[in-house]
Formats: sequence, C-alpha cells, structure tokens
Amino acid sequence: MEMGLEDLGDLAINAIISKLDTKDTVAVSCVSKKLRVSASEESLWLNHCSQDLGLSAPIDPLGKPAPSFKETYRLWRESFGMYPWPLVKRVKRCWDRLKNWLSANFPEADATLRKGATEVEIEALENILKVKLPLPTRLLYRFCDGQELTDDVGGTALGSSLGIIGGYCFYDHLVNVCLLPLRQVILETKEITDQLGFSTTSKYVIVAASSTYIGKFFFLNCTTGQLYVGTRSLVSAGEMIPCVPNALISPMHDSNTGQQQDAMLLWLEEHVRRLQNGIIKLRNEGMIRSINLFPEESPLCSTAVTNGVQVRASAVFIPEGCNLLDESHKYLFAYSIRMRLLPEGCIVNGTSFGSCQLNWRHWIIRANDHVVSEVNAEAVIGKYPLLYPGGEEFVYESCTPLSSSQGSIEGAFTFVPGRLADPKGSAFEVEVGRFPLQCPDYIF
Repeated sequence: MEMGLEDLGDLAINAIISKLDTKDTVAVSCVSKKLRVSASEESLWLNHCSQDLGLSAPIDPLGKPAPSFKETYRLWRESFGMYPWPLVKRVKRCWDRLKNWLSANFPEADATLRKGATEVEIEALENILKVKLPLPTRLLYRFCDGQELTDDVGGTALGSSLGIIGGYCFYDHLVNVCLLPLRQVILETKEITDQLGFSTTSKYVIVAASSTYIGKFFFLNCTTGQLYVGTRSLVSAGEMIPCVPNALISPMHDSNTGQQQDAMLLWLEEHVRRLQNGIIKLRNEGMIRSINLFPEESPLCSTAVTNGVQVRASAVFIPEGCNLLDESHKYLFAYSIRMRLLPEGCIVNGTSFGSCQLNWRHWIIRANDHVVSEVNAEAVIGKYPLLYPGGEEFVYESCTPLSSSQGSIEGAFTFVPGRLADPKGSAFEVEVGRFPLQCPDYIF
C-alpha cells in the first residue's frame, strides 16, 4: 500500500513543507485540506517573509500591519509582480542594510529618506523625460524616493551635510552628495541637459548631486544602465567618467545567469558595504555630522606611529576636479591627514614630554611610481598644530593634481617636544606612511 504525503504525521508533513520554496508550498496547499492547513502555518510564512524580505512582523509594502505572514507575503508578491522576484529581494536587502546603518549611526540622515514612489510617479518621470528606467533603478525608487532635504539641491548649511552618499571638504571645496527624489530628478535633468546641449533624445537622467554649491552630478544612462559623474569639463565638453565597472552591468534580464543589475544598484550596494565595514565613517565638525569619503581602513588608509605621534593618511578621487583633456593635470586627488599624540605622550630618547608641536612637512608625490613632486615647507595649511596626550586628532585636507590615475604620497613631519616657542628637546621626524592615489573602480 502506497503512502502519500498527506498520510504522514503532522510533524513529518511540516518538516517536508518547510524545505519547499513558496511556489511549491502554494502548489502543495492545493492538494488537500490537510496539506492546505499545514502549508498555511504562520511559522512557515514567517520564515519566508524573514528570508525573502527581512521582515520580522507582518507589514505590507506600505508599512501597514497585515493580518498574517501568509497574507503579508502575498501582498508583497502582488505589489511587485511586474519585477523579477530575486531582484526585488536584492533591492530590498540593499535598502534595509543602508537604513539600518543610518538608523544606528546617522539618524538625522535616515529621517530625510522619502517613502517609496508609486508606479504612476515613475511612469510620469519616464513620460516627461522620454526615458525608460532600468528595472533595478525603478525598484530602488519603489522602495525609497530619494532624500527630502530642502526645496532645491542648493540646500542649507544643515541640509548640505545630510547626503547619504557623503562627501569631503578641502580648502573651500565642500561636497556632499544626496540621492534626488523623482521630482528633483526631473527638474535637474531638464536644467542641466539644456545647459549641456544634450539632444531631446538623450537617455541620461541625474539621480544624485551635491547638496552644496559645488556642482557634482551623477548621470544614469537609461539605455546602458551605466552611471556617470561629471568632470570639470562637463559643461564645456560634456565630459563624464563611469562610476561602476562596465563588465558588471546587465540592466536587462539575463536568462542564463539570472543576474540583473544596473550601475545604480551596484553603486549603492558598494556604498553600503563600505559603510558597514567601516571603510568610510561619519565625521563630526562641531554640531554638524556627515558621511566622510576619506577611507579609514588599510590598505587605502596608512597608519604610522613615531615617538608617540600617530599619523593616519588617505586620499579620495575628486572626479569633478578632473580634466581628462589636460595631459599634466588629468586627475585630482584630495588627501586627509589625521594626527594625534597617544596617551603615553611624546617620547624622545627615553624621555616623555607632555606636548609636541609641528614645524615642518616633507612630501614625496609619485605618479606610477615616478616621483613627480617633492615638497619641503613650514606648517600645514598655514598651521602649526600643538598635540597633547590623548587629545583629539588634528585633521587637515589638501589636494594634488596628477597626470596618471595611479600614484602615492608619503613623507614626514618635523616636530619639537614641548612648543616651538619653548622647545624641550631636539626636533624629531614623524613618519607619514605611504598611501595610494588611485582612480577607483567605484566612484562616489
């Protein structure tokens, strides 16, 4: 006598059904009333909602409570039925990770994220701009319609620091990039493309921009799925640099690999990875906080300690300062130097001092391992930082042009124990470990 699945005990049936995917679970529930009951267990659909959507409570796509986890799953599948389900899960996971990081570390920026856009709003943008957004980007906007900072991309002193892509500051160059809501995508795209003289059939839309007065714009090519950032020659020559490796982009569905990813999704996923791994962190300046794009971890950040003085150094590529038509100054890099005196104080020849002060700097700048500049000069940005044991880091930023996309900086600072006006011992050199200058695969 043959036994069917429904002839097994409840525990055995539940164990078997728990191994099925959602499609097979629904199919099994149609076999008999007994299997329908087992396939409707809340614990089963809680597991599906958790694994596929990261949900721990029955919440529908609009954020409203649902009567059950099974109904929750149905509502999500119904709401996103026009998209490949693996892509839906991937995009939601990306946003969940970013929102969780922002909630824990930068809640004031998390508060700027808008609710997801509707299909009607996305189609309105497509009709106005005469484009068709790649599916991954459409989904990104379905889950979150950019950031609500101010009425325009110029922002305010407070609003300019809240861009979730972040930025940097050196000299008077202040950049902080936010994701634009759909309405701002339309306004900025129409304005900038008119300035650049793009044709009416252009497939570029501006999806992110600096929320400060420096013009830094990210253009999504809706045909190829690539994301570009404008250079210093953007207005004069329409010059842009790709932000993601071309080989990774597949905005159309690939039936062979199942992969579907445009540059916008890859770019945001990489940004989240850098945040979660501590490669980039928040920077506090008085009451203002922002995401700082200067790397904080090796190998992109060097750390050296000499006589109790710690120096950390790293660089970031500045695409909006580049001019690829200028052979001697094609690329621009900003670098950040962070120095502090460790708690044990300044130790020179076995003697500990309660302070030390910088007097001199020596830089060696290389392009493709060839020395292109050597600097010997007093102070740093006109300052002579005085360091105390366990005090805050003294931070300064500067920049250097380069003819090559690859290079490095290393050097040393000359300090005196005590103060310059009252030295307590002989001057000593503090190492600045070599750190890379490189045009990265992912440009932010």
